[in-house]
Amino acid sequence: MNQPKKLRVACVGTGYFSQFHYQAWQRMDDVEIVAICNRDIKSAQTYGIAHCFNNVRAMLEEIEIDLLDIITPPITHQAAVSAAIEFGVNAICQKPFGENLEQARAMTEAAAKAGIDLCIHENFRFMPWIREIGEIIAVGQLGDLMNVRFALRTGDGQGDNAYLERQPYFQQMPKLLIHETGIHFVDCFRFLLGEPNSVYASLKRCNPMIKGEDAGHVLFEYNNGLTAVFDGNRLFDHASSNPRRTFGVMYVEGTKGSLRLDGEANIYIRQFGNQQETLHQYQWDDVGFGGDCVYRLNRHVADHYLRAAPLENRASEYLQNIHLEEAIYRSNEQGRRFDF
Repeated sequence: MNQPKKLRVACVGTGYFSQFHYQAWQRMDDVEIVAICNRDIKSAQTYGIAHCFNNVRAMLEEIEIDLLDIITPPITHQAAVSAAIEFGVNAICQKPFGENLEQARAMTEAAAKAGIDLCIHENFRFMPWIREIGEIIAVGQLGDLMNVRFALRTGDGQGDNAYLERQPYFQQMPKLLIHETGIHFVDCFRFLLGEPNSVYASLKRCNPMIKGEDAGHVLFEYNNGLTAVFDGNRLFDHASSNPRRTFGVMYVEGTKGSLRLDGEANIYIRQFGNQQETLHQYQWDDVGFGGDCVYRLNRHVADHYLRAAPLENRASEYLQNIHLEEAIYRSNEQGRRFDF
């Protein structure tokens, strides 16, 4: 009897966030991590994978794979994606995707020309509460949406030691709040609300120990009269047993009711005219990172290749996130609204 096909995955990178990728892939019976690449090969060897490399091209020359999982900083993306294109291998790439829009567009066009899939590991839209809020909006339970606000409060940005324990390179990033973190919520807003027709941004740096911005407001407006606000401040926290679960709190208001997401991932709904909120019941697992969203995204990708399921987060679609990111920074620099 033929054995079921397994998706053969090779991973690039062993930094802080890669642990969630490895844990996710290794929980899937129909996926096998066949190789790891990292510039420090000793770090790669700690995962117990038989084949370890310190060069992506050398790995792809020697090992036959179905998917390359790129879990490295933006400065490395072009070289890794170029290697995948050269060997005709489909790839999934961590965000931020590339160093700028020009580079991201070039990688996307090259992958399309080569006929390979290139998708972006934008995992926040796979957080179970974001998917659930999307369902609540889709069935019209809140009526016509008028106001949406997400208040990001990670609480890890104060003092000289900000970010050093987990991701120390954050201190040196010239663009932080939006490029590294806010881009997640740009994508979530697109997933939940569609495409905005304008954006206005006001950003600032609160902690002088870092290079980039760590606080600010971004206002999106939509053709249907909806206004959505991303309100971010990495110095402040929010009421949560794990500030990196939801990363903050969210409010959604419509003509029939309002919704509130708290820091414990509880969703509360209040119908218009009622005084009391009701706890909305839904299923999710407090596993790994962000409600197991890395597993959910990786499972989604695996199902595409193993079962021909539709694929979200294609690079060609993700470019719009980077367009919006660049507009946010231009709006802040020029002090004006940008229309699309």
